[in-house]
Amino acid sequence: MAGIYIHIPFCRQACYYCDFHFSVNQDVKPQLIKAIAKELTLQKDYLQGEAIDTIYLGGGTPSLLTAVELSLLFGTIRSHYSVSPHAEITLEANPDDLTREKLSQLKSIGLNRLSIGIQTFNTERLKSLNRIHDEASAIRSFNDAREAGFDNITIDLMYALPGETMDDWRRDIAQAINLHPEHISCYSLTIEPKTVFGKWAATGKLNLQSDEVAARHLEMLMEMLPAAGYEHYEISNFAKPGFHSKHNSSYWRGVNYLGVGPSAHSFNGESRQYNITNNHLYLKALNSDAIPFEKEILSRENRINEYILTSLRTSWGTDLSFLKQTYGYDLLTENKNYLSELLEKQFVTFDDGVLKLTKAGKLFADKISSDLFLT
Repeated sequence: MAGIYIHIPFCRQACYYCDFHFSVNQDVKPQLIKAIAKELTLQKDYLQGEAIDTIYLGGGTPSLLTAVELSLLFGTIRSHYSVSPHAEITLEANPDDLTREKLSQLKSIGLNRLSIGIQTFNTERLKSLNRIHDEASAIRSFNDAREAGFDNITIDLMYALPGETMDDWRRDIAQAINLHPEHISCYSLTIEPKTVFGKWAATGKLNLQSDEVAARHLEMLMEMLPAAGYEHYEISNFAKPGFHSKHNSSYWRGVNYLGVGPSAHSFNGESRQYNITNNHLYLKALNSDAIPFEKEILSRENRINEYILTSLRTSWGTDLSFLKQTYGYDLLTENKNYLSELLEKQFVTFDDGVLKLTKAGKLFADKISSDLFLT
């Protein structure tokens, strides 16, 4: 099984925290969607005929696409790829785009999973992030999606936002639980240098939360969501039983995928490809039937470190026998003293040859993973 990721590089306006590739100028959107369809055609052999089990439209803001544009992309995929009958097909959407008419169109086109970017239910804080929607429209969009027949919905939330208190965060979690989505993704605010927040932080204009506050927010999350029936199956992701994100889980399990569109990445087990991060240069190349990408052949060290990074973040953990059989790497022997220290601090468990983070260890996931990397 394999996946397809489509990057839609357009937004109505720029969120102050976002450093994903996008443009607020939509003048070339029709032409660029046709170029993405062409890339899908040109790349039809990349996955070597593997069945497509997941399709994911991210961005940017994919919910800006018209029904005609979406139909072009899905028609191209179905013409050139073998799509599994029960494939998970996800579209990222902003609440302000999800009118009842739009939701009906999305459902009729064949989308079966929505990812709604709510971020917070606090209207004033949404304004401070430069989001368009407010609390009422966030809740309305979710309820309308339910009425339209979507029975697999995930919502995104952010924590450790400037000015956010523990009570604010508790309220956001509680409101999310009250909606009963099948899946909830929660991310700590990360300050990226080229964003508005990054520039404000560099000049002291942004009151950032400390790492300790972010850790307390994560701890609250790890208490409230499992108590409400959500499985904490990856550091930032919680799902009701049977509703793990198949697409993201494929990334973490090293499944092959094709990424199309400006800035999209692809992975085939041996290498990664990185499409150019420029809409006009991408469009110019595809007009000449060329795909503008850079390619990286993955070394043994790359693959080992990537497996450690992704698997340790998940509830299924890092399988040491897999590392040994696949790459000839004995993680236990190479990191004996450090693993003993982690076990003593109760940051990890080690059962049946599988290394897993404990609740306490999840607060230090990135550091633990990097400390275990093969260098």
